[in-house]
Amino acid sequence: MSRTVTASAKHPVDEIPRLDKLFPLGLQHVLAMYAGAIAVPLIVGGALGYSSADIAFLISADLFVAGVATLIQSIGFWRFGVRLPLMQGVTFAAVGPMIAIGNQYDITAIFGATIACGLFMIALAPVFSSILRFFPPLVTGTVIMIIGLSLMGVAAGWITNNEPSAQPRDLAFAAGTLIFIILLEKFAPPSVARVSVLLGLVVGTIVAIPFDMVDWSGVGEAGWFAVITPLHFGFPTFPIAAVISMLVVGLVIMTETTGDMLAVGEIVDKPVGRRQLGDGLRADGLSTVLGGLFNTFPYTAFAQNVGLVSLTQVKSRWVTAMSGLILIALGLVPKVAAIVEGVPRAVLGGAGIALFGMVVAAGVRTLVKVHFTNTNVLVVAISVGIALLPTVQPEIYANFPSWFQLIFHSGISAGALAAILLNLLLNRDQMNEDHVAAAHETRAIPKSLNRPDVVRQAEAREASREAELAHGSSAESTEGDPRR
Repeated sequence: MSRTVTASAKHPVDEIPRLDKLFPLGLQHVLAMYAGAIAVPLIVGGALGYSSADIAFLISADLFVAGVATLIQSIGFWRFGVRLPLMQGVTFAAVGPMIAIGNQYDITAIFGATIACGLFMIALAPVFSSILRFFPPLVTGTVIMIIGLSLMGVAAGWITNNEPSAQPRDLAFAAGTLIFIILLEKFAPPSVARVSVLLGLVVGTIVAIPFDMVDWSGVGEAGWFAVITPLHFGFPTFPIAAVISMLVVGLVIMTETTGDMLAVGEIVDKPVGRRQLGDGLRADGLSTVLGGLFNTFPYTAFAQNVGLVSLTQVKSRWVTAMSGLILIALGLVPKVAAIVEGVPRAVLGGAGIALFGMVVAAGVRTLVKVHFTNTNVLVVAISVGIALLPTVQPEIYANFPSWFQLIFHSGISAGALAAILLNLLLNRDQMNEDHVAAAHETRAIPKSLNRPDVVRQAEAREASREAELAHGSSAESTEGDPRR
């Protein structure tokens, strides 16, 4: 009887909390990712010289599609969606390539390359698990670290207003915002510290009002409700070099999302199998296609919200579905985007140091899993060096063809390509993991896509157990198997 009851009970992932709990829990997820969610349209729109109204529209479109993407990933339909508590937002990995594309062509080329990237991700989703061995922690950690390092130039540009040097007042506000965020992280309760960057932006903006640094002139003109119209900036274009550059970003996105899905599956005690992984990656691709159509950018799972699930132990996917509805509602209110666009650039710069620094730290945290031989040190060193060349010397590729500049002028895509190729070249003997799939089927190793080191440990335990049985081990030694 007890077994029947247990089998019929809902998994915590599928339970729907009461509305009085559902809304605040969903709002908490929105607050945890909001600063990161709005950063990309602010960066790209500002880099391409768009007006306040256009940047506000980009923010609204971003929030709207992020909400839709979160619903697809959390609730799912047919073969789209991992059906776990994941929040979706625009990836920082695409920032450098998109700015390069926008400067070389225009924003319609960014949207076209985004659509192509999404279709590529949908097509590759069913087989991506088979090529995960090309993206070990050495590669993914290096790429994530490069993303954060490359974005530091954006934070500096906010502080200096893209001038050669910063004004003392701007530098003071950036430093004050950063110090406030640090103090929150150190002394505030965990529930407050999780939204330290967002609170830093709010407090910094309030303090800046008496100094006439806040421009909210567009708030009065913005409406209370608007429809996010597709193709607002024109029909997408598809330059080959732009598409290739964004396909590299697509591989990075899929690797990043895979890690987040595996992590959240372990946290909620619902391991992700190959089919479920493919469904989740397919949902990322669909959301990215929608992003290109609705005037925004490529989407991925947000790691900070995975951490929030781990911290709160609230496992219901309907909580993040509520978060998706909140994001959609925010996206449909233009005044919200206009308020965000009015935040002083110096305050954004101070918060950006923390925000982009967290991205660097996430890469370092991934690299901690790596055994650093001289070869692995070389892979990281050369990849980071190649990535930072266009950051420290922006005109280094000025005499090269436009297609070359599009791919290599972005330190992110150049560094990602370098990390992948160097790992293939220098660590070829470690890439032969084809036997892992067979081990999953013939031995009792969980079918969730474990990291290669975890798989090797499981295989070693299984081999030890088989050896003990072959030598007539007792029943007690079988019961002591650490996998049981």
